[in-house]
This record gives sequence, C-alpha cells and structure tokens, in this order.
Amino acid sequence: MIVMMLASALVSWTLKSKFEKYSKLGLTSGLSGREIAELMLADNGITDVRVISTPGKLTDHYNPADKTVNLSEYVYEARSAAAAAVAAHECGHAVQHARAYSFLKFRSAMVPALSVASRYMQWILLIGILMIQTTILPLAIGVALFALTTLFSFITLPVEFDASKRALAWMSTRGVVTTQEHGMAKDALKWAAMTYVVAALGSLATLLYYASFLFGRRD
Repeated sequence: MIVMMLASALVSWTLKSKFEKYSKLGLTSGLSGREIAELMLADNGITDVRVISTPGKLTDHYNPADKTVNLSEYVYEARSAAAAAVAAHECGHAVQHARAYSFLKFRSAMVPALSVASRYMQWILLIGILMIQTTILPLAIGVALFALTTLFSFITLPVEFDASKRALAWMSTRGVVTTQEHGMAKDALKWAAMTYVVAALGSLATLLYYASFLFGRRD
C-alpha cells in the first residue's frame, strides 16, 4: 500500500509536469479545445452532445447522463497539444457511448450499486474489524463491497485506454495535429491513463489488506 501511494504521487506529479509542458506549446492548426471537441463529435456523426466549460483544472469529463463533454476552463479555450489531447479523449467517451461500447455500458450499469457501496463500505469494514472476534459477517460484507469498487476500477481501464486510442486515431486521420504534436498528445494521454492504473492497483492492494483480516480470522 505504501508503494502504491508513492507510485500514485509520482504519476500525479509526472502528469501535471507533462500537461504544463505541453500546454505552453501552441497548436499549429490554431484550434481550441472546444473547436477540436466539436469537430470530432461532428466527424463521428454525434449531434446530441454539447461541449461545455466546467470550473477547475484537470476536471475534464464526459457525462453520459446529460450527454455533455465537460472541458476545464483552460482546455476549453486553449490552443495547445495538451488541450487537444484532453478534448479529443473526452469526445472518445462520447463516441463510446454512441457506439454502445461494452465496457462503458458495464461500468455505467455498476454506478448505482457502487454509489450505495461507497456510502456504507468504510463503516461496515470498521465494524467488521471491531467485531472480528465475535463474527466475520460484517467484515465479509465489507470486503465484498470493496471488491465491487475494485472491479469498477479495473473496468475503468479499458474504457480510458480505448477513449485515448480513438482520440489519437482521429487526430492523426483528421490532421488537426502535426506528427510532433501527436507525439505530445500521446505522451500526455499515456500518463493520464497511468493514474487509473495506479488507482486500480491501489484499490486491489487495499482489498487484499482487508481480505487478510477476513481469511486470517477464518483460519
């Protein structure tokens, strides 16, 4: 768990560093993040998704509930390789939604159960550890709920990697970036994806930690 915490900090620092570096390099095409997002949606025949600005930094996301591509204030207005990568990536999720991408459908179906699990999971785990000498039932329930959140983390991985793959393929085909800018966008998206990999592995490590209490008690 300590190793995963250090890895998470390193990946987060590297991502911010890469994003800052590629944010300073203007895009040859002169397109803003908003314009790139709208162009990618149009090229994929998606007309019912809006591109809007959202407050904050690195707060970019696609919301399937109201079909909006939410770009952070910088990405929305900026004309850089970093902004292009993020905007196209979020539109990649919109394309997944429109094409009924299986992993995205699976992840979306898990959200209601996950929201309930995350609300009570920590309390149940705490009660389970406190009562472990009496009964293993609360801890078993807590571990099962945590396993659900860990599964969600791993299901997120192919969703994120596929969105980046769609984004990079479209940018290359459409010619909105040069070869050098495409390499920058690919590098930025690689490190963004690494944050999800580390989060998934961290969740697995925590799950094994709690499971060791459960199976240790059963032995």
